[in-house]
Amino acid sequence: MNKKILDSKIPDGPIERKWDIHKNNIKVVSPANKRKFNVLVVGTGLAGASAAASLAELGYHVKTFCIQDSPRRAHSIAAQGGINAAKNYQNDNDSVFRLFYDTVKGGDFRAREANVYRLAQLSTNIIDQCVAQGVPFAREYGGLLSNRSFGGVLVSRTFYARGQTGQQLLLGAYGSLMRQVDLGNVELLARREMLDLITIDGKARGILVRNLISGEIERYEGDAVLLCTGGYGNVYYLSTNAKNSNATAAWRCYKKGAYFANPCFTQIHPTCIPVSGDYQSKLTLMSESLRNDGRVWVPKEPGDKRSARDIPESERDYYLERKYPSFGNLVPRDVASRNAKYACDEGKGVGETKLAVYLDFADAIKRLGENTIRDRYGNLFEMYERITGENPYQTPMRIYPAVHYTMGGLWVDYNLMSNIPGLFVLGEANFSDHGANRLGASALMQGLADGYFIIPYTIGEYLGNETLDAVSTDDAAFKESEDKIKDDTKKLLSMKGKRSVTEFHRELGLTMWDKVGMSRSEDGLKEALKKIPDLKEEFWKNVNVPGSGETLNKNLEFAGRMADFLELGELMALDALDRKESCGGHFREEYQTPEGEALRDDKNFAYSAVWEYQGEGKKPKLHKENLEFEHVKLTQRSYK
Repeated sequence: MNKKILDSKIPDGPIERKWDIHKNNIKVVSPANKRKFNVLVVGTGLAGASAAASLAELGYHVKTFCIQDSPRRAHSIAAQGGINAAKNYQNDNDSVFRLFYDTVKGGDFRAREANVYRLAQLSTNIIDQCVAQGVPFAREYGGLLSNRSFGGVLVSRTFYARGQTGQQLLLGAYGSLMRQVDLGNVELLARREMLDLITIDGKARGILVRNLISGEIERYEGDAVLLCTGGYGNVYYLSTNAKNSNATAAWRCYKKGAYFANPCFTQIHPTCIPVSGDYQSKLTLMSESLRNDGRVWVPKEPGDKRSARDIPESERDYYLERKYPSFGNLVPRDVASRNAKYACDEGKGVGETKLAVYLDFADAIKRLGENTIRDRYGNLFEMYERITGENPYQTPMRIYPAVHYTMGGLWVDYNLMSNIPGLFVLGEANFSDHGANRLGASALMQGLADGYFIIPYTIGEYLGNETLDAVSTDDAAFKESEDKIKDDTKKLLSMKGKRSVTEFHRELGLTMWDKVGMSRSEDGLKEALKKIPDLKEEFWKNVNVPGSGETLNKNLEFAGRMADFLELGELMALDALDRKESCGGHFREEYQTPEGEALRDDKNFAYSAVWEYQGEGKKPKLHKENLEFEHVKLTQRSYK
């Protein structure tokens, strides 16, 4: 590997001192000079809102772009179960190092140690910040903040606000953001979708967005661009993501030269409401926190058609408790998801489709009382009943795995800057912290750590050291990009084919789920790499996009995103085929232990796969960032 290609900028020194040493040595921009810089923040979820608020508080001029009508509707609001922090409030021997260790192990040893340790360090600050903002975390009787357990750990470190943690954290960040909007330090531009990154002299100097109401293409220049646009789970069509969640901003950056790392690392969440019909548009998450008190089981005998309450204890298989006696129902998400699939593959699935397992609260209700369960999970139970018509206090929930989170994303260094100078990537949009599998309650932690406590320091290293000449939106780079966008829009609107965008998306999603989903094989991946280019070719010949580009047009929005999903899906399959091992959420059927667990190949694949765009129709170039483990011993991951 040529280190000049991928310089992670990991500082020297002991791991517990790296972040402090780094902060002491990087550039600081003076308050007077901060006012000279314009920063563009794309996305207003936890990472974007916290970053915009923090940078504006420091004195930078900030423009922030929201795809929704309000930052309060960012998809971070959908997170349910909690946020991790190594506070050790339970006095159960938690620590920064234990959180670091659990996260590296949970990611199956495919993340940078330095980034993960910093995340664990900063986790304690996040809780204090959010409490100061008024986030109503659950509390014990005496007033102390309450914690609960999540998968992949043996301590209680997850802070929560019933099943609405993401919403409450987002409202805290939103309040900080809107304070800066009111002070005139942030210009908030709602209903805008980023369509391209503008680079001038090799540096990120602006973006193009579509005004989703008027259809107009708008140009914005800046001294740095922060991409905080979330993940790409909707490439699978059915996922727990909101329909507006998409990969376009990140993918357009990739095509402008930003490297894409580990695209095949996707997370399948084990506790989602199962698919109920062929024309369902999305899936609903049921928080992993439910596995604290709910027990997962299936009938012991395949094809058992009795109702759950008619099956006696002796004829139930609590398979997670049987296979993993140490962690039980709190194994990590990838392990729980695969085992649910195995149970259904054996013919033990429940419900009409037989693609579900039970999540049963009868024992917890008997032990703790219904009121206690209602206090902990009441809104989640209510949501489940509204969707399914079944009362989970009386009958077990039916759950099945679904696409949820993406660990892959744009490559960034220790400063959260991509290989394109001036382009920073925060939260789920980057690849840096979770390896091949994210532990539950760590997404909110990363988004807020990046926005509140990392980027305010590291952006100064870039802005303080670079010579940034003034640029104008009249620059040729803006015009060239806008012309390309308009040409693509004209082509999409003019084809008048016979298939809708949704038909194409559903077909791509089915291919991705079957071939690049929970279980992958060489033959299946090669089949996907034949199907997806053919589907892409048909899309550009036979899609039908009604309406015009001169006004609000959801069909046009979805069509542009679909074009990017087709290309991204191909890269994901290529990455999965190239990684000839199993690790975390990337499970290759050819590489597993005799017990059916993921079998890594540390000798040949202990690296982050970093892909560089080479042009239309050309195979991307693979770079490898080797991963070194000095503080966590590489072992076969076990939760037994």
